[in-house]
Parts: sequence; C-alpha cells; structure tokens
Amino acid sequence: MCISNDVCVTVVVVVVVVVVVVDEEVSRKLDIRDNDSLAARLAVEVDGDLLLLMTDVDGIYTRPPGDEGARLIDCFVPDVREGAAGGVVFGDKSAVGTGGMDSKVRAATWALERGTSVVICNGFAPGAIKSVLEGRKVGTFFTTRGDADQQVEVLARQARVGGRLLQAMPPAQRESAINRLADLLEARTHDLLAANKLDLEEAARTGLSATLTARLELTPAKLSGLAAGLRQIAEASRGAVGRTLSRMLLAEGVELRQVTVPIGVLLVIFESRPDCLPQVASLAMATGNGLLLKGGSEAQRSNQALMALVREALATVGAPGAAQLVASREDVADLLQLEGEIDLVIPRGSNDLVRTVQEQARAIPVLGHAEGICHAFIDCDADPDKAVKLVLDAKCDYPSACNALETLLIHEDIFRGSGVFTSVCQALQRRGVRINAGPRLASLLTFGPPLATNFKYVLLSLCVCVCVCVCVCAR
Repeated sequence: MCISNDVCVTVVVVVVVVVVVVDEEVSRKLDIRDNDSLAARLAVEVDGDLLLLMTDVDGIYTRPPGDEGARLIDCFVPDVREGAAGGVVFGDKSAVGTGGMDSKVRAATWALERGTSVVICNGFAPGAIKSVLEGRKVGTFFTTRGDADQQVEVLARQARVGGRLLQAMPPAQRESAINRLADLLEARTHDLLAANKLDLEEAARTGLSATLTARLELTPAKLSGLAAGLRQIAEASRGAVGRTLSRMLLAEGVELRQVTVPIGVLLVIFESRPDCLPQVASLAMATGNGLLLKGGSEAQRSNQALMALVREALATVGAPGAAQLVASREDVADLLQLEGEIDLVIPRGSNDLVRTVQEQARAIPVLGHAEGICHAFIDCDADPDKAVKLVLDAKCDYPSACNALETLLIHEDIFRGSGVFTSVCQALQRRGVRINAGPRLASLLTFGPPLATNFKYVLLSLCVCVCVCVCVCAR
C-alpha cells in the first residue's frame, strides 16, 4: 500500500495452519476473541515494532468524546496493577457485541508489556498511518514511561513557576533582566547572524517567498534597533506589575482597588520573524508572565540562538524557566488543548493563522488581530517636509513588516492646491515603491498610477495605494 511518494507500507497476508499450545496464564490475560486481541497477539509473535489499532474516534479521551471538556490523551501509561486496562473505567458493553475501546486498551496494554509500541488512532482520518510513521502526534500513544507527562505541559508548568518568580521580585530585577537581554543581543551579534545564515540558506533551498525571507533575515542594524527597543521596554516596566489603577472607598475601612497583575502563562505563536522572540520575551518579563513561544520552522536555528540569550538573561534574576521555546513538532492544535496550563494565546502572523487559532482554541482566550491594513493620512495643515519623511519611513523602512504602510490617504485640498502630493509620490518612486491609485484619485487624473485592485489584503512589499479623501479641516 503506497501512502505517498516517500512512505510505503507493504501489507502481506499469510495463511498458515499452526498447532499452538497456549500458556494458560497468557491465555487468561488475553483471550483471542476479536480483531484487537488477534492483532496484538500477531504483533508480538512477529516481534513488531509498532501496532496500530484504528477506530472511529481519535484515541482515548479523559471522558466520553461527546461530553463537554473531553480531551484527547496523547500519551497513556497503563497501570498494570489495576488490570490490563490500566485503571481506565469504561461504560457498559453491548450484550451482543465484542471489542470496543475496552478491548483495544486491553490488547494495547498486553502488547506493550511484551515490547511492542501501540498507537490507537482514528482510521477515518486522512493520512493517519503516514502521520504516525512521521512521528506526528496522532491518536493515543501507549508507553511504559512513568514520566509520560507531555513535554509541552512540563514546559508550561515551568513557565508558570518562572512567571510567579518574576511577579514576586522587585521591579528593578525585572528591568535588569531585560537590559541584560539587550546587552546580549549586541554582544552575541556574530553568533546570532551565523545561526540566521543557516536558516536563510535553508529558506533559499526550499523556495521560501521573498516576503517571508525578508522577515526571516537578521542584520546588525536590526539587532541594534531591537536592543534599543528592549531598553525602552525595560525603562517602562517599573510600574507594570502591582500598579493601582483606581480605588474606591466602599465603607469605613473597606477599600476596593484595581491593581495590575500578570495574566499567567502566555502562548505566543509567531511566523518567520525571529526578532519577534526577544520582543515578546521582554514584554513577558516586564509584566511578570510565564511564556511559551512557538515559532515557525523556517527560523528554527535563529529562534534557538535567541532563546539561549533569553534564558541567560532570566538566569541572572533566578528565573531561567519563565520563558520556554516549543521546539518540537507539536501542532498548534495540540498546544491549544492545554487549557489547564495556558491562560492566553496570542497568534502573530497571517490572517489564516489567527483564524485557525481562534477556531481551534476551545477553552483558552485568544488575543487575535484583524488584517492589519495600515493607513496614514496627510491632513490639509500637515507640515510638507515632515509628511514626506513620515510616509517614507512608514513604507520603506521595513516593507515586509505587518505594520508597514499599505494605504496613504491624502486630503483633497493638498491634492489640488499644493505640491505635497507630487513630492510624496516622487519620493516614493525614487525609493522603488509602486503606486496604485484609489477610485477617486484615478478619476481625477488623466494619466496616472494604475487603479488598485483591492483594499482588503496586506501587501507586505514596496507597493502602496494612494487615495484622495474629501473632508473638512477643523480650523
């Protein structure tokens, strides 16, 4: 059976007549009376490495799959002291049927005790076998390890402990950790650029888009600017935690206060941009939150190098575990099942990423964003020189950034009565920016830029839409 071009499974059916003398104790533990027990016995007899038991649900759940709050168990450690089912309690079985999940768990436990790994998964899921063979988190994996807590859950717990340490320490210590991270970014620039170069080479081999490659690239100037930004965050962090926003006297000796406190453990999912990692880490330090970071695979080496600096900075204040990088091949969907460990999810990336996270996060709040189509408006009273400089900086400094200028709005009086419109357009064109015209601008020009095709998508390139607005200036 061919699953894909690079993964093939050969299924051979052999019919053999065998006279078997079954050990009484073994027979008592696993009666062969359904497909599950037969599969387990065959897998052990042929010394198989992996047994796949497929069913019509995704695996073993903490409660019946249809119940609210039911959660898939990714790794299951049977407790043989509680019986072959490992202590799992099942509902009543059918009076006429055999098998079911009870049978699968017993068969899986029996095979596991004899050295065969077992996965129970959904046989109707597309590509289920291929996904299991690739090592992806599919179904329920049976293991004998006593410490089978999921690594991501362990990281989340460590982040929570570290976040509480940050919350409890004086503001000056949190500030010093952020400043230390800024110093490390400048001191280890060579190492960071070397790691980033490997990611860029891999991106070139895999054909990563020009926009994502631009986001992926780190430069000395970008790292220097990043360090400067972190120092600003450090300075502003002094009143981030424990600050009283308001107070109200309810009765004699009873006062109600609104005080800033950390949220808990944040999961930040970001794409391509490795410079996002120290930015988010510094904000988490400033606010006393634990942090889980899930970056794109295209920036794996860069993220690991940056994360090492984050942990080094946190170690100076005794909280190295407050920020954790999820470097395994965990799916976003798997991370979003950790509702007991994560308090807020923040996706930073494409609109598709944000929408997917919002759909899959059932019990965890998500702080998402919209399309991020950034506008600038030149008013009729704007300073011409300053307007040109601001527009150039907003569009040309980092065109692939999600907060780069996409649409330029110009007051009608400027278009008709001054040279600001011409100056702005000429300055943009000298920097290689392609200009598209909005509907009103296109109607006012006989020969001008091409009409913009849409206003709903982020361009992320040296392209800008210019529109003329009709409004009344406040005098």
